[in-house]
Amino acid sequence: MNKIDETYRWYPIYTLPRAEKKTHNLLEKKGINTYLPLYKTLKQWSDRRKWVEEVLFKSYLFVYISHKEYDLVIQSYGVVRFIHFSGKAAFIPDKQIEILKNYLSGEQIPELTFEDLAAGQKVKIISGKLKGYDAELVSWQQQQRLVLRIDALGQSLLLRISAADVEVVY
Repeated sequence: MNKIDETYRWYPIYTLPRAEKKTHNLLEKKGINTYLPLYKTLKQWSDRRKWVEEVLFKSYLFVYISHKEYDLVIQSYGVVRFIHFSGKAAFIPDKQIEILKNYLSGEQIPELTFEDLAAGQKVKIISGKLKGYDAELVSWQQQQRLVLRIDALGQSLLLRISAADVEVVY
């Protein structure tokens, strides 16, 4: 007898282009716990400016399901496919989703002021909403920046953070 894994995990799904919000709402109506990372940005038109919520990862949505809800999700409007690695549906650790939620709930990003770090160096965030998370220093543009990688997605978040909030990982 084949036992189905009943462990609930966060799975990234790929959606139709520009259908993330509609797919999110549809899955929520079906009772599926979803997370759509959004951020606020100021849009400018010829006649006005307005704050709008944009999707952080274009065409991606996260669903919190066990394997028994897999078919319900994949058969829903807007869902193109689950993201797979090595032939299995990839999942995101709960901690990474919580860190992303906490980060996006913040209003202001502190400025980074490193002097003795090189691009590519690994650091650990030791305080703030992203405490405990590992990151990588990416560039020395006007301000140094850290990249937070969500491994199963193959995508990264670029952000500024205070030097006091990180330590070098050796």
